[in-house]
Amino acid sequence: NPSWRKINSSSRHVSATGVRFESVPGNLKHKPPSEAMSILLLASKMDSASLNIYSELIDTVGWGDEMQMDHGIVSRHHSGLAEALLIEELHIWADGIDKEHQSKTGREIDEVIVLSRHVSASETPAMTLHAVGVPGETPHGEIARSGGITGKVVPPSTMFGDLFRIMSRISIEKGLESDYDITLETTHHGPVLQKPTLFVEIGSTEDRWSDRIAARVWAETITECIGLDGGNPRSWQGSGDVMVGFGGGHYAPRHKAIIAQSDVWVGHLIANYAIPFNKMVSGEGLEEVWKHSVSVAIASTQEAFPGGRVFAHLDRKSFKGWQRRAITEYLHEIGVPVMRGKQILSP
Repeated sequence: NPSWRKINSSSRHVSATGVRFESVPGNLKHKPPSEAMSILLLASKMDSASLNIYSELIDTVGWGDEMQMDHGIVSRHHSGLAEALLIEELHIWADGIDKEHQSKTGREIDEVIVLSRHVSASETPAMTLHAVGVPGETPHGEIARSGGITGKVVPPSTMFGDLFRIMSRISIEKGLESDYDITLETTHHGPVLQKPTLFVEIGSTEDRWSDRIAARVWAETITECIGLDGGNPRSWQGSGDVMVGFGGGHYAPRHKAIIAQSDVWVGHLIANYAIPFNKMVSGEGLEEVWKHSVSVAIASTQEAFPGGRVFAHLDRKSFKGWQRRAITEYLHEIGVPVMRGKQILSP
């Protein structure tokens, strides 16, 4: 693929728990909590939903003129809290675009929000969002069929939980809940980036991708969450409880219920299909693939949320008893507590 940017697949990091994991090259540089984040909003000309959200977003107050640069069309918000980048290629293949944008513009960015269409076999209309990576697929280190590198994950955006809760509220205010499934998804597909990243999506057919009301919901959600409307940005302040979800299907209903009913910060959500108990992968010795999926999800979330109290929430009914015990014991070994829903929701 001509859009493929070569990745150093041997890059490894060590988390605060001592778990070694594979990620993209380079460590995150975190700003002091008092400093506002700068967000890159990435859109693709090859995605009609992406263009729709992009158009609604830059039509809101405060965006400057579009500037053609070598890597795409750049717009800056007068607040300095966000930049929008419209690229030619499909975003799931735009590996390294975060670093390229920084290099071309000379401006540091902290996180990436990708504006995207959602596609599903059922073609169910959906407003959805998810973190990025390809855990559980083997062999590791290969280009995945929908972008990314097998076995690798990208740090999740710290705004995951807030974006979902704000989007849900605005969708209901605009009456979208009768037409769309208001949902979220587990970690999947590319691109490979260094900065914490999240996809926000409209699905799942052309008429929905071009729905301006749905696009406006995402534009208003992003504006409020980042603080482009003059409100307080929903930014990580260096402390708090951060949930990593394991188990369940692709749309993670049990994890979604917890996120919707709490103010917990959210890291990776990993579906059962990405935690295979019957596979091994070779690296420096033989490793069980399920353990690798768990460890990269935890370590990547810890990287995105420095100082956070990362804990795991399991969709218990989605696992067999011995699988649930194995995951719980492994999480205990690496110093990650497991919490049940009622513990998270208790006042």
